[in-house]
Amino acid sequence: MGRYSDSEEWADITPIPQNDGGPNPLAAIAYTEAYSEAMGYFRAVTAKNEKSERALELTEHIISMNPAHYTIWLYRANTIFELQRKNQSNLQDDILEELQWLDNLSLKHLKNYQIWHHRQTLMTRLPSMPSTELSFLAQMFAKDAKNYHVWSYRQWLVRHFSLWDTELPYIESLLSADVRNNSAWNHRWFVLFGQHIDPSSGKGLDEVGNIVDEDLLDREVDYTQQKIRLAPQNQSPWNYLRGLLRKRGSLLECKSFAEEFMGDLEDGGDGCRSSHALDFFADCMAEEKEAEKAGKALELLAKRYDPIRRNYWNYRRGLLGLGAAEA
Repeated sequence: MGRYSDSEEWADITPIPQNDGGPNPLAAIAYTEAYSEAMGYFRAVTAKNEKSERALELTEHIISMNPAHYTIWLYRANTIFELQRKNQSNLQDDILEELQWLDNLSLKHLKNYQIWHHRQTLMTRLPSMPSTELSFLAQMFAKDAKNYHVWSYRQWLVRHFSLWDTELPYIESLLSADVRNNSAWNHRWFVLFGQHIDPSSGKGLDEVGNIVDEDLLDREVDYTQQKIRLAPQNQSPWNYLRGLLRKRGSLLECKSFAEEFMGDLEDGGDGCRSSHALDFFADCMAEEKEAEKAGKALELLAKRYDPIRRNYWNYRRGLLGLGAAEA
């Protein structure tokens, strides 16, 4: 008894079984009977290149059993577009209906990449972003604020629909809620400095350093320093600060800021509140050709504040012409 083999609707289709390499395969996958049957009918449907309502329902059934099956998602998208062409229906309505179905599935399978690729494929057919899209993404981030697939999709969304001027307030709300949200820091950089990058060029955000808005950099340096003061041992804003200053070609303007958190170098680093401040200070001293001072900060990292990476800090000392810090 099978869902499709016993259905009059599917009586005209002869399922195509999976070829595992003969009657006695070495390592056949133990699919359920329901999944094997559905896939047999799917192979037959694709062999005929059938784009129909029943084919669409078949993809939904298979996705319910295996939501990571990329081929099924691709066939589903092509079926939606072909049905719209045949029926002369309203494409936007069809897509909005599909998105509503997709929303529930996305909330159930949070780390499924294929779902987000399918969503992006649908969005490329719309003239503007649906009004509910950003609120849905907020639901996703409420469940996992660092979901890589959702962030990748949101970056695409910002670029595709030119949301550059409206995105910053949302990022600031995320950082206000969790200043350690490294994904939000990364997205902030993308929004502020990624607008002028052509994704097809192969160039990254660090390769547009010639585009410098001094007022923007001043504002961002101040903003980042405020966030660092809230959680000095949070690495994300320190990295963000470095990126800002490298656009100006020097870290030195924030050397005194780093000194606020690094304690007394001559007294064994007592009072240090941030290993990242020591690292930053070491780079400032190296920039000023003060190898001994840089080496002292790196020694404190190797011996006291980040000994798990002792070899790395000693490597950095070696680049300055200094010996390894003694254990």
